Parts: sequence; structure tokens; C-alpha cells
Amino acid sequence: MNDPVVPLAIAGVSHHTANVTTIEAFRFAGEEEFLAAARERFAGVLLLQTCNRVEVVVEGDQTSLREFLDGFGRNDYFIHDGNGALRHLFALASGIDSMIVGEDQILGQLRKALTAAQESGTASSLLETCINKAIHVGIDVRRRTMINRGAVSVGSAAVQLAEAELGTLDGRHILVVGSGEMGLLVAQALAAKKLTAMYVANRTYGRAEILANKIGGKAVRMSDLYHYITLSDVVISCTSAPHPVIHKQDLARAMKDRCWPVDGHPRPLLLIDIAQPRDVEDGAGTIDGVRFFTIDDLRTVNEQTMSTRKAEADRAHGFVEAELGIFLRHLNRKNADELLGALHIWAETVRVRERERALARLGASNEKTAAIVDDLTRVLTRKLLTDATFSIRSSAEEGDMPAAQALMKALTTGDPLRDKREKE
Repeated sequence: MNDPVVPLAIAGVSHHTANVTTIEAFRFAGEEEFLAAARERFAGVLLLQTCNRVEVVVEGDQTSLREFLDGFGRNDYFIHDGNGALRHLFALASGIDSMIVGEDQILGQLRKALTAAQESGTASSLLETCINKAIHVGIDVRRRTMINRGAVSVGSAAVQLAEAELGTLDGRHILVVGSGEMGLLVAQALAAKKLTAMYVANRTYGRAEILANKIGGKAVRMSDLYHYITLSDVVISCTSAPHPVIHKQDLARAMKDRCWPVDGHPRPLLLIDIAQPRDVEDGAGTIDGVRFFTIDDLRTVNEQTMSTRKAEADRAHGFVEAELGIFLRHLNRKNADELLGALHIWAETVRVRERERALARLGASNEKTAAIVDDLTRVLTRKLLTDATFSIRSSAEEGDMPAAQALMKALTTGDPLRDKREKE
């Protein structure tokens, strides 16, 4: 069987080849404006932006996608098209392509991206079908393998990093900045630790209270952010703000309030920024006493946990390939059904026209004669189309759409080579 070439293209950057700075530079700040511009060029478009990847998915070809992204000043990105794009999408939803292999967040992120595309009017039927199928595959892979057994999210990986750096989190004071999905994952991972205090800061104080109440922490206002930084041993920042929320100068002043009485050096502060775009202003890591980490530093956590899930990831690859084959056969059948539907509509139009001509020539006015002629033309049409239907369906289901379309054209418009012969 020849696989159909799906008119799909995906381009972007991810943790595989880009660091946090490169990913941040590739991001599209105005998602709605980007989707609106893409709508003018593609039948469908979806924008996926997470803490460790930015990907553009379109119903179209890679040449057009390259030209479009070049117009936005984007370069040095990976690109997949056709069935390769679909394979990447399935692997992505399955957690195979994630920095923290097996993490579940990507499923929600894909749903959110699809919803945004639907609301912007850029989610074509094909795009919706492919994304929903990818999500289904991702769920099925997790059900049929243990790829997410013991797996961590980026949020819980940040907690593991803090624990590895400090030896233990027992008795520590920790501040979580941000109460969205990532903040919740961080807080949930911290809830299992024997902390002395956990603070939650957020731009909207009410949301900070909701999260703090869930995990037994204390909600704090953003206006008191630096005061609580002075009280904390670890700060994990993960807001969705489009700009830094922790500034170098303010942090430097806060660190002066952490100085030891004798040597004048501040108590060490572990600062982990897992937001995208970044929450912490450039240069924060140069401040005396600050040990600064970003998403790039979480790779080591994945390497440590990946060994226990490598066999499951290999199994997941097998399931992805199997599901890809099933889905491509589904697309083949769908293409065959659409083509045959058009053929039978054409045939019925011809049948009815010729039936009426025959009845007019017969001058028949009684219902019995009309019924006999109608049955005759119906049976003849069905019998004449039997072989043609089989041939077109076989060609389409084998992925040879050009042959199926040529057969369709020969039937509905005559010999496709006739015009060429007449000109010669």
C-alpha cells in the first residue's frame, strides 16, 4: 500500500536543538495576530507554545511554511511535512518527544492550542482530525505502556533539581511564583516534602489563595515578592507573564537583607526559572549568593529518570508507528469515499436525465411504465459502475490517488487523452 501524503507541515524549535534563550526568541508574543496572518495563507494553522518548544502546524506544504516563517524573521528551525509531520505529532502527544519523557502536560497543551485555533477560525477539518487523533494516540500509549510511570513534569523536575542541589528540602522555606498549571505542578510536588513554609505569589492574589489553600501554603501578594524572597531558601518561578517579574536590581537589594552577620555574604538562594518567556531578568545569576537555574538545567533530571523508561519509550514508538499506519489507511478510505460519492452523484444525474428523455419519447404517462423505466436505468447504472467503483476504490485505498482521479475523469468527462490525440 502506498501511504497518502498528508498535506501537513510542522516547523519550530524545541529542547532537542535549542536552549531556553533560542526558544524564547522564536516565540510569537501576539498569538492572535500570528494566527490571523497565517489564516490568509493556509487552510488551517495551529500554534503550540510551551516552556520547551514552539511549533507551528499548518495544513499546507513545507515550502509555503518556510516562506511564511521567514517573513516573521524566524530561522534555524526544524521542519517536517507530509507523513513525517503526522509521525512527529503522534510522538509529541505520546510524550516521546518531551524533554521530560512521558510527561502528561503536552496533552493539555495540544488541546489548548487546538481550542485557540478554533476560536480564531484557523482550525481546518483536517487539522482538527489530526490533532484529535494525536491526542487519542497519546492517551492510548500511556494506557498501554508505562512511559509515564514515575515520570515527572517540568514542574516536579524543578523540585527534584532543588532537592538535588540542597541535599534535602526538609525544613526549608520555598516560594512559588505563579499559580497556573505549572505552579500547581510545582506546588503538588512540594506538598510531599517536609517544608517549614511554602509561599505562593501571583499577580492575582485570589488565585494565589486558591493554590495555597490546596497545598497548605501561604498566599502572598506580588507587592511583597522580594520580602518573601529574603525569607526563602528556594524560589521557583513559573508565571505566564510576557516579561520578567523578578528584576536584577530588586533581587540584589533583597539579597543584601540575607547577609550573614559575620562575613557579610548573603545566605544562598536557589532561584529556578521554568517560565517561557523567562520570569527572571538577565544577569540575576551574577548576584552574590544567587544560584540560578533555567529549564536547560532540567535536562539532567530527565537523563536520570529516562533510563527507567527507555524500554517503555521504545514500545511507545512501536505503537506510534502502528497507529500512524491505521490512520493513513483511514485517510485512504476517506479519500475513496469522497471520490466515489462524487462519481455516484454524477451517475445519478445522468440516469435521471436519460430516464426523463426516454419517458418523453415513449409518451408514457402511466405509473407502471415510468416505474419499469426507472428500475431499468437504476439497475443498468449500478451494474455499469460496479467495476469502475471497485477500481477507483482499490486505487484510492492503495494510496494511488492520481490513478483513482484519472479513472474518475475518464468516466465523467470521457477519455482524458482524447483532447491530446485530437490536437496531434
